[in-house]
Amino acid sequence: MRFYNHFSQRKFYGTCMVLFVVMVFLAACGTHRTAIKRPLKEAGAHYLIDQLNENELEFEWFSAKYSAEQIYNKKKTSFKGQVRIARDSLIWISVSPALGIEMARLLISNDTVKMLNRFEDNYFISDFGYINRMLNHALDFDMLQAFITGNDFSFYEDGKFKATVDDDEYKLMTLGRHKLKKYVRENEEGNIIPIQNIWLDPESYKITRVVIKEIVDENRKFEAIYSEFELYEDQLFPKKAIFNIESYDNKMTITVDYGKVTIDQPLRFPYRVPDKYERIY
Repeated sequence: MRFYNHFSQRKFYGTCMVLFVVMVFLAACGTHRTAIKRPLKEAGAHYLIDQLNENELEFEWFSAKYSAEQIYNKKKTSFKGQVRIARDSLIWISVSPALGIEMARLLISNDTVKMLNRFEDNYFISDFGYINRMLNHALDFDMLQAFITGNDFSFYEDGKFKATVDDDEYKLMTLGRHKLKKYVRENEEGNIIPIQNIWLDPESYKITRVVIKEIVDENRKFEAIYSEFELYEDQLFPKKAIFNIESYDNKMTITVDYGKVTIDQPLRFPYRVPDKYERIY
């Protein structure tokens, strides 16, 4: 799997040694691209989905340090921390302000959200709907995990996509993408994504942008933009992610810069509520 840096086309004249040096230099870079031939040839949706799945980040355990900036109602907040994932099971997030003292800790499973608030010595336990109420969007664990790692949604059907070319990238579009029945939990209605668009890099087939939105109100949407891909354990991962969350008259932007990334090293998910903490929900 390779991913090359864009560079202007040049004619190289010289010996094979010069070419060898150039190749070594390119191989040493963390992020790779080549100039893309234009026009980009169209490809079928099934082929693009296969390539997307083949080049997704594969992991059982995932961990990354991050720094982030949130803009909400024109107010900017900076924070940092660490995210850990046990695939399809747990997401653990630590949040710290600029001073580095942990302020909050979240533990998210398929049906439960737990949070420690170290700033106010309290905690709460809620269902996954807390995430949706906070963002005013209908997400599930699979979707949240995918947004964090830059992957597609694993538990949703992928047979109804249409493919096109958009601004030198491949674009996949679908309406009414249903959650696969075998992953619908008991007493839970099948999740449906009204509109979803996915943009793919034509060389790596990694997701560079994904948008989900409503049919009735197109201003209500969730967008993720990925860039600065680097190799980790021979797999590409975006070092930068921008999440734009729009709902009616509210808009939130979260920009995440990932630091140290580790893949498939067994992790702990510490979450202990101190005796003095008060449960608020």
